[in-house]
Amino acid sequence: MQRRSVYLDHSASTPVDPRVLDAMMPYFTDVYGNASSAHRYGRDAERAVEDARETVAGVLNCKPSEIIFTSGGSESDNLAIRGVAWSARQARGANHLITTPIEHSAVTKTVGQLAAVMGFEQTILPVDRVGMVDVEDFGNALRPTTALATIIYANNEVGTIEPIPQLAALAHDQGVLFHTDAVQAGGQLSLDVQALGCDLMSLSAHKFYGPKGVGVLYARNGIKPLPSHSGGSHEDGRRAGTHNTPGIVGLAKALELAYDELDERMAHYRTMRDHLIDGVLSRVPGAQLTGHPEQRLPSHTSFVFDGIDGNMLLMHLDLKGIAASSGSACKTGNPEPSGVLLAMGCDPELAKGSLRLTVGMQTTEDDIDYAVATLAETVGKLHRLRMN
Repeated sequence: MQRRSVYLDHSASTPVDPRVLDAMMPYFTDVYGNASSAHRYGRDAERAVEDARETVAGVLNCKPSEIIFTSGGSESDNLAIRGVAWSARQARGANHLITTPIEHSAVTKTVGQLAAVMGFEQTILPVDRVGMVDVEDFGNALRPTTALATIIYANNEVGTIEPIPQLAALAHDQGVLFHTDAVQAGGQLSLDVQALGCDLMSLSAHKFYGPKGVGVLYARNGIKPLPSHSGGSHEDGRRAGTHNTPGIVGLAKALELAYDELDERMAHYRTMRDHLIDGVLSRVPGAQLTGHPEQRLPSHTSFVFDGIDGNMLLMHLDLKGIAASSGSACKTGNPEPSGVLLAMGCDPELAKGSLRLTVGMQTTEDDIDYAVATLAETVGKLHRLRMN
């Protein structure tokens, strides 16, 4: 079997679409003014930022004034959670937060810090064996003092899609604001905030073929989170810092392309994903699919392998030219079992053998066939080494 290079880590990051790069390039060289400056150079940059804001608002089915540009998903999560929590406590003494154990660390660590350092209470809802939040459990957790509920739209490690419209509706019945980390959902699932019912939503451009270092926080009109860092009055006083004009232009272009081409892309992703799942489950002894078997991201597969060290598996796959990750890209190299898998009731030893393989626009059937064959060979080799 001839060695080839196969990138199957699109949940960690995607390559920048050449059309996105073309849209960005003038804002590195020709239109280089600060978007907050009053002169012509600044006005040209500001126009590009505001055009991008309108494009993003069109995809999200919201008002341009509800779009806040940030440095990425982590900052968007931080601003939504910390900013709304502080604001709600200041306004009405609300000091309770609701989340799950399967959130991205940008959410779990922010909620944890608010509880440990700033006196907030937290409710961490359980999930079932496929990573799904129980709607009734969520409703029962809501209190008059709940400042915010934050539930991930689609999990980054196992791909499970949560019932966001139902959860948001329950929150609103109790007068509670609802945030969702939609970073993994961007470019794959509907981002219509009216249909989803969320009050706040986080996105990051590099998950849908845009540049790194730029993201979005949607915040419904009337919600003004206290800024996490202070400075100038950018983004209507909600986020200080000079606008990343090329990045913002790139984000908007990438998002526009993703939803203009959504049907074509999703058909390709699902074909590649299902081919990958079928191949791994049929050819790799002891492989188990993690996450929901149907309600999962179109591009996402994730597995555990009995008796296999996930980090060792990643190293061997990399030597064969296959780029993958062990659960979350943010946790690669961590010898501890995934907290997401543990929260789903996975045995700790089995959870150490996790693998995430995520397909993209350029993924081919030949790539999948090579990855499956290599994975089967590698898992067999690691089992033999373990027995000796």
